[in-house]
Amino acid sequence: MKEYKAKTHYTPAKNEEYMSDAQLAYFTQILEDWKADILSDSDRTKEHLRDDRSPTADLNDRATQEEEFSLELRTRDRERKLLRKIDNALERIARKEFGWCERCGEEIGLRRLEARPTAELCIDCKEIAERQERNFHEAR
Repeated sequence: MKEYKAKTHYTPAKNEEYMSDAQLAYFTQILEDWKADILSDSDRTKEHLRDDRSPTADLNDRATQEEEFSLELRTRDRERKLLRKIDNALERIARKEFGWCERCGEEIGLRRLEARPTAELCIDCKEIAERQERNFHEAR
């Protein structure tokens, strides 16, 4: 699956407001580029699956081929979920809600967003959510 890596760091101008139009444009470009990369990979996978459908006589070769197909499909499923997160982030940008924690309303932070552009929670709220989830699963 495509991992996102920021090519550059955004350096805000002196006295630039958090989530200014320039920052929103920067993150829009990151998200759109990431989405295009994922969709391109998805198209290549479709071609690969279509091209490799030739019947294989050897059972080991067939098993290997089926395992490769299964792995590809699981990867595409994860990417489909990631595409949904990217689209949600782009919608938050359009509504000017991007960059703000959905739980506490504080800034998520430029560096965190560069590391994970689909982040919806600030690091503190994310840690709390992860602890709550871990405790929930341990209690089961």
